[in-house]
Amino acid sequence: MSEITWVKLKTDMFENDKIKLIEALPAADTIIVIWVKLIAAAGKANQNGFIMLTENIPMNAEEMATIFNRDINTVRLALQTFQRYGMIELDGDAMRIKNWEIHQNIDGMDRVRLQNRERKRRQREKEKLIKLGPVPSRDSHATDIDKELDIDKDKEKERYKEKKDIVPDKSDTIPYQSILAYLNQQAQTSYRATSKATQQLIKARFNEGFTEQDFYKVIDNKVSTWLNNEFAKYLRPQTLFGTKFEGYLNERVKGNENIRGSNGSATGESAPSLRGFCSN
Repeated sequence: MSEITWVKLKTDMFENDKIKLIEALPAADTIIVIWVKLIAAAGKANQNGFIMLTENIPMNAEEMATIFNRDINTVRLALQTFQRYGMIELDGDAMRIKNWEIHQNIDGMDRVRLQNRERKRRQREKEKLIKLGPVPSRDSHATDIDKELDIDKDKEKERYKEKKDIVPDKSDTIPYQSILAYLNQQAQTSYRATSKATQQLIKARFNEGFTEQDFYKVIDNKVSTWLNNEFAKYLRPQTLFGTKFEGYLNERVKGNENIRGSNGSATGESAPSLRGFCSN
């Protein structure tokens, strides 16, 4: 999981009505401590507010009780309370801090995630190179391989600095309205493109290299499998455009090639029926 060493807490959190209601409960202090521990765990996992045991395994109540060193019944009471007050939400087996995108520095966390991914890639390359030749003595000077890796690292830093200094911010060109209009059309919803939390989710995926067409494909895939069953409630930006985006994108859904009708975008083109009334 990505290495995040801090999260944000509001200084006026104890003035919030929900916290005041919690403070009236018998185990108020313990429940508030559990809330802070959940926020810290979500930050450590760095998966858009999801509380994870590992990168792919969500943390359950029993595991929370052990890790947080709290009684299991109190943990369950706390989780029920948080869910009742809309402080957490469930996405399948996973639990997520609600409105995580609003209260935390999502852009900064995304950068850490990308940096850690790059660091792991470089570590794997280094291990592969070491296996191909003799292991260098720890007392000797850096090998040619180590020097080359250091040079590559310096070049990467320079490229990142140049990109940061020269390339303008393109956030205003992200087609939030077109994407949300398509979602609303296909899923029969009415989400707003002006929502800050939704924009942050979409921007985070664009920062990872995904394209506008990827969003349309994710919508098509999940509308095909979720629209007419109990999962329809998850046809929402926070689920579709969150950390499981790449998995949804690569799902092979039979028959979804015709979902987008006569707009022609099923073959990879932009959706002209939406462009007529959507501009960003």
